[in-house]
Amino acid sequence: MSETLLSSRNLAFELYEVLDAEALTQRERFADHNRETFDAALTTARGIAEELFAPHNRKNDEHEPQYVDGAAVLIADVKPAVDAFNEAGFQNASRSFEQGGMQLPHLLARACFAHFQSANIATSSYPMLSMGSSHLIESFGDEEQKRLFLQPMIEGRFFGTMALTEPHAGSSLADIRTRAEPAGDGSYRIKGNKIFISGGDHPLSENIVHMVLAKLPDAPAGVKGISLFIVPKFLVNPDGSLGARNDVTLAGLFHKMGWRGTTSTALNFGDKGECVGYLVGKPHHGLAYMFQMMNEARIGVGMGAIMLGYAGYLYSLEYARERPQGRPVDAKDPTSAQVPIIEHADVRRMLLTQKAYVEGAFDLGLYAARLVDDSETLASAEERQQAQELLDLLTPIVKSWPSEFCLKANELAIQILGGHGYTREYPVEQYYRDNRLNPIHEGTHGIQSLDLLGRKLSQNGGAGLKRLTRLIHGTCERAQAYPSLDALRQPLEQLQARLGEVTLALLGDLMQGKVAQGLANSALYLKAFGHAVIGWRWLEQAIRAEEGLALLDKGQGNAADDAFYRGKLQAARYFLTWEVPSCHHDLALLERRDDTCSSMQDAWF
Repeated sequence: MSETLLSSRNLAFELYEVLDAEALTQRERFADHNRETFDAALTTARGIAEELFAPHNRKNDEHEPQYVDGAAVLIADVKPAVDAFNEAGFQNASRSFEQGGMQLPHLLARACFAHFQSANIATSSYPMLSMGSSHLIESFGDEEQKRLFLQPMIEGRFFGTMALTEPHAGSSLADIRTRAEPAGDGSYRIKGNKIFISGGDHPLSENIVHMVLAKLPDAPAGVKGISLFIVPKFLVNPDGSLGARNDVTLAGLFHKMGWRGTTSTALNFGDKGECVGYLVGKPHHGLAYMFQMMNEARIGVGMGAIMLGYAGYLYSLEYARERPQGRPVDAKDPTSAQVPIIEHADVRRMLLTQKAYVEGAFDLGLYAARLVDDSETLASAEERQQAQELLDLLTPIVKSWPSEFCLKANELAIQILGGHGYTREYPVEQYYRDNRLNPIHEGTHGIQSLDLLGRKLSQNGGAGLKRLTRLIHGTCERAQAYPSLDALRQPLEQLQARLGEVTLALLGDLMQGKVAQGLANSALYLKAFGHAVIGWRWLEQAIRAEEGLALLDKGQGNAADDAFYRGKLQAARYFLTWEVPSCHHDLALLERRDDTCSSMQDAWF
């Protein structure tokens, strides 16, 4: 049976050969685990994803949620899938045993969840949002809020959302108008409107806990005046039972190009003046708190983009192996048998490009999850801080690079199927439509590039950037042990050196107050930076592939392993010799502060 979600061989390679998941079991938190328990969790995830998530992926698309009598109605297949997800423990995969969790490393939890994202991105979104909002309450809520809201979320009875965007403000959170008035009893009355709230209404849980950004009457202007509130769909009584319906109204549903199975809602808070909310943490600190969920969601969105690209790649690969069409370009006999289209050079190019994009991004997504583990469980506070600083730096890349380039992989999958790829009889067109949301989700490509260049590079004195630079240099040094990797290593070294010079120059602009000039072409910078990071991850994979081939030479392994490692080396070769050098043109534009785009005038359009 062909694999449709992700390659189990590639997953094992990432977990056990590249990212050394087994080493995590030497840490106290994960001491009860081993490779067998890790693999058991992965097998369970794959089984539920294949049996309950994948079968209704197309149905989700064809029968999107409906607005009926003020509520969102979903197809019946969604709830059994989500219930099975919760019952198997994946909602709390990384939580402690004492909390009822599986106490898995984040690396393994992310690998498990990748199966669900590949199988059905829309249905998997509901638990993903709940995980993020529950972590937010866990980190910043008081004990009563944890008792009334967090515990039911851990149990899977309550789901959660994040309510940020407003019709007039979009991504500009400084301009939100939702208000929170003290009610005199410790609660607040919320009034405002939020849009594009994923999972804002559904019948999958007893309650929905909205994490809402709003401003108090004495709030300072801008983002420094934003507070965070828990606003439940149903009020919760002191004994934990559900009370009356809160004054939260589903105003309507948005109808999307893709990702149709997840409700995208417009919510009205306080139409009757009776919307009850509860302040989380300190007043005016809401955006700082929400960034925890936003960053978690950004990594989740990046992984979603990766898995949609991965699903399209696997399908087009299988199709190319089975679809006979045409003959080799040097064939002389027109009556000779047709060959599978994978025999055609341009089809191989498109497949190799997909492989380079999705497997490079997959490695980065799992590496980010490994950094979460390191930030929480490394021995010293200094080591934990270094891991967090590196994760902070890489988060814009993890979110935005796959959202752009794994979408390109979906485009290539359609191309490989030709006319069939453009029809709804085949899944690759849905993968593309679903993935097209990710360059917008949780901060656009432009916003992520501003975050990277304007904030993350210089954060904590550039500690994350210095750490990344050392890691890339270390990988290049280890690659020197393999002469066959010289042609792969050298383009990365050249890009890294030039990128470092451009980075210092642009940061110099920002330090001198030339903010508009320094940030004008930040999107180009994110692309070049992202390519350097993915190139680094591919060189790491190439080193591991060379090590695997060396073991094969000693009689350890088989023909399938040989083909797997050589495929890794070829994909690394493609990315580092075809893709990485193309960034020098982008860097040249950045070096001369090209103003072609920024100097364009409104009237000239």
